Order: sequence, then C-alpha cells, then structure tokens
Amino acid sequence: MEIKNGDVLILKAPKEITGELYLDKKRIFWIADPNDKNQNIAILAANYRQKNDMVAKSFVNGKTETEILKLIKGNYKSEELKVEPKKVNPPKSALIRIKKELDEANKIYAVTEKKYFFNAPFIIPLSSYITSNFGNARTFNGNLKSYHSGIDYRAVIGTEIIASNDGIVRIAKDRYYAGNSVVIDHGGGIFSQYYHLSKISVQPNERVNRGQIIGLSGQSGRVTGPHLHFGIAINGISVNPLSFIEQFNSLVFER
Repeated sequence: MEIKNGDVLILKAPKEITGELYLDKKRIFWIADPNDKNQNIAILAANYRQKNDMVAKSFVNGKTETEILKLIKGNYKSEELKVEPKKVNPPKSALIRIKKELDEANKIYAVTEKKYFFNAPFIIPLSSYITSNFGNARTFNGNLKSYHSGIDYRAVIGTEIIASNDGIVRIAKDRYYAGNSVVIDHGGGIFSQYYHLSKISVQPNERVNRGQIIGLSGQSGRVTGPHLHFGIAINGISVNPLSFIEQFNSLVFER
C-alpha cells in the first residue's frame, strides 16, 4: 500500500474482522460505516512533514498483521506571500494568545468520537475558484517558511459559507492567525476547518447540518486578501481536503 504525505488512505472491512489497528504505534479506531453498519472504516493519515515509510499493525483474533505503507512524496508547489509584519513576527504580547489557541485546538483534535455524526457525503463549503492548493510550500514576507494546510477559495467578503457535513461545532471564535474560525467535529477523528471569516453564525457545542450556513467569508487573521481557507484534519493531522472528500465519498457512499 502507498500513502502520500499530507494525504489519507481509507480502509473498509467487515465488522467481524476488524480488531485493534495502529499506525506507527498510534491507535487508529475503526468506526462503523455510516452507510453500512456491517462494515467498519479506518482512516490512515500521513503528516505533510512525514519523511519515512509508515508501519500499520492490526491485531485480529489473536493474530498480528504488519503492512508497510510506502510514502509517496506529494508534488506540491511553492508560493511567496506578503502579509502584515506582525503576522510573521508576532509581538510578545501575542505569543501567549497564540500558544493558548494552539493548545486548545490540539486538545480538541486529540479526542476521537467513536462514531460518525453524519450519514451523507461530504460537500465543499463554497463553489469558487481555488487560489491556493493544499501543500504549497509558503514563504511569508521573504522570511517565514511554512506550508498550506488547507485550500483557499476566492470569496468576496460576506459570501455564505456552509458546513461540509453534519457535526458538532468545537471552535467558533477569533484566532490570531486563522482569524474568525469555525471547526466542526464530524466524529471518527474527522474535523473540518473554516478560517478568515467576517462573521461567525454558530456557537461552540452547537449541532450543525450539512449545507447549513455557518458564517460569512472575510479577510480576518493572516491573509493577503478576502478568501475562505477550508481544511480537513484527521486525528489532528492536516490532510488534502479534496483528496479526503473524494476518497471517503467514493468508498462509503458510492455503490
């Protein structure tokens, strides 16, 4: 089996033959297929910065099976961006806030609900032109180097943004880098992210439906102009949103 850095490999198997599963010693949970309760789904995710092949181990009925996942390097591009200097070199007064927001998000992503909160395919939150793809190596103001953890869609300020699927809102607040942000927990370790909004229309712990308006696009946070950043995180690992949606919908909902 193969997996690209910054991407997923989604497994599906009959419930009776799925036991404990680990990827590089990290527990990966099998979750009941929302479209077929006799099947289970497991999502393996490779970090963008993953350098080596990965090892998957499963323990079923007293037997251990080991599979090497060959890492394929993604053909990601690069881009240079200019933003506010304080968004590249934050003042000391902002560092505590940045760390608090990061710790809060990591704590949320560390929790895997053992069920999916949806029973329909994922959809994109906005039909628009993509201005920046997932995985682009980024240089900010000629100095700070990073990578793009989602996809940017062109959107004039005030464009309605919809939820990619049913779920529970875990974050709905202004953050230093991401600006006005909404993060939705879809269960099974799947989280969708909507950043740089001008308005947030939902509250933490609110249940939202697929296609529901959750906010309006904007240019808050670290941006070069108005747009929507849409991301998907699997067990805290940022992955290509479009690749995830295509793979998951194809495996689970297409017959």
